[in-house]
Amino acid sequence: MNKYLLGLIAIAAIAIGALSFKTVTDIALPEYALYYKEPRLIKPFQLSDHHGQPFTKEQLNNKWSLVFFGYTSCPDICPTTLQNLSFIYDDLKAIAQNSQVLLVSVDPQRDSQEKLAKYIAYFNREFIALRAGHEVLFPFARNMGLMYAISEEGDDYLVDHSASLVLVNPDGKIAAIFRPEQAIGDVPSINSDKLLSDYQKIVALY
Repeated sequence: MNKYLLGLIAIAAIAIGALSFKTVTDIALPEYALYYKEPRLIKPFQLSDHHGQPFTKEQLNNKWSLVFFGYTSCPDICPTTLQNLSFIYDDLKAIAQNSQVLLVSVDPQRDSQEKLAKYIAYFNREFIALRAGHEVLFPFARNMGLMYAISEEGDDYLVDHSASLVLVNPDGKIAAIFRPEQAIGDVPSINSDKLLSDYQKIVALY
């Protein structure tokens, strides 16, 4: 009787193990994003938001954050990216209700708190715009895997920056980077359908 019972337990354990393995392997991996199986650490930082409130690493906790580096005088990439994110914002929140979109200004000289507040509200009043001096921004951008540079002098200078989006998980670590596609003659942009597809997979894998 004991041998029969032990046999049943062994069979059940094998079945449960096989089911668990199938469940794990059935979760699809992201197809388009640069996905970090071991999320990357973000060092402590302090920025300020468009309301003038401090924004630190703690504000990343318990949120899925899509982080974009740009500036209000950007002629093409920034408005295109923010508009696309606004279009799919409800879809992002349907995947993860704790989603947030962050714009980090790479032009603190011209992007005052007031200017950022008006700019970000134009796209979506739930989006958050952030700023700090270059002494904070530059190491923060490098930590996030991105770079920027002021390319000209004078009042109408441009800032070279990435069109990528950095995805930070609820542990405050970098989970993935979404990179833009670029066709000749078009503004570099991230395909919204591909972003949503991978976003759902990354959230499921968390």
